[in-house]
Amino acid sequence: MKILRFTIVFIFLGVKVIASAFTGTYGINYGRIANNIPSPEIVVTILKAAKIKNVRIYDFDHSVLNAFKGSGLELVIGLPNEYVKDMSSNADHALTWVRDNVHAFLPETHIVGIAVGNEILGGADNDLASSLLGAVKNIHNATKTLGLDRLVQISTAHSQAVFANSYPPSSCIFKEGVAQLMKPLLDFFSQIGSPFCLNAYPFLAYTYNPGKIDINYALFQPNQGIYDNKTNLHYDNLLDAQIDAAYAALQDADFKKMEVIITETGWASHGDENEPAATPDNARTYHYNLRKRLAKRKGTPMRPTTMLKAYIFALFNENSKPGAGSEKYYGLFKADGTISYNIGFPGLRSSSATSSRQVFGGGKWYKSYSFLLAVSTPILVLLLRQDWE
Repeated sequence: MKILRFTIVFIFLGVKVIASAFTGTYGINYGRIANNIPSPEIVVTILKAAKIKNVRIYDFDHSVLNAFKGSGLELVIGLPNEYVKDMSSNADHALTWVRDNVHAFLPETHIVGIAVGNEILGGADNDLASSLLGAVKNIHNATKTLGLDRLVQISTAHSQAVFANSYPPSSCIFKEGVAQLMKPLLDFFSQIGSPFCLNAYPFLAYTYNPGKIDINYALFQPNQGIYDNKTNLHYDNLLDAQIDAAYAALQDADFKKMEVIITETGWASHGDENEPAATPDNARTYHYNLRKRLAKRKGTPMRPTTMLKAYIFALFNENSKPGAGSEKYYGLFKADGTISYNIGFPGLRSSSATSSRQVFGGGKWYKSYSFLLAVSTPILVLLLRQDWE
């Protein structure tokens, strides 16, 4: 009833309200392709301790939705790719899905968005790609029927496979085979106020082209950067260039006002032999510098006034993920809840000295404890000796 009254008030006032699925600039992807990660209830504790409010999941698991009740965390849930064709062809199924997995949990679980599929356009399944717009429309219409369209944002995330090229950024356009499906989708998203969601990985770009990309450019470290001669813009990091490439493609498709949000970005801490850049040190450097970059609340060279927003991939290392070895090691946290490397987030408490260093940040607590122990032990021995005498 609270949701219904909220909607009626804004209709009465004649105010157009567009759902927004992101507060601030920093969010995280909570993937669960693993058999050893903490329970959703413990995950809520980790996220709140780290003060990470924006969270994305790739499905609609009710154990997660229940665990997030009353947490204050803002959750984007996923409609997996295997549901897209059905939702596209059957509006009643879309309505039932939204009623059972969104409406039933609001407002206690703060579901702020639905991601319809993931990296569908530019993939190998043409039938799935052709079904995406229909699924998006039916899911949106379902939220509208239930009075949720001003509360829950509809989106879909794209990989860089949708682009014909991305260097220099200003030259980026959508692939010809993608554009015919992308433009109607973007037209609908522009009508309902949804952003262009991009999964962007400087780690992968560097891994595939180590001879052409300076690793410091990929890691936000000091470097010469690149100049885009067409726009006369300078880029000192690869992620900004990837984002502005997306803006260039949107502008070429006549959607220059659409915002780009990063729905996945990260750096693996371990990988296969052909992934030598996947190290804990590089992962820590990327994530630490990215966190600082987002904290500045600024835009990119092409869109300096549009604050960059990004969901980090990922919360945990996921030991059951298929593919390259690096796929299992994108987590900011290990499966036991301790941090993979220190970028300022606390981990779960543990009785081990290693975990104590992680919980209290970068070894500072441990060093203080060691110093205190070193100073106090001789004093204690002296007191005991005096008492003995």
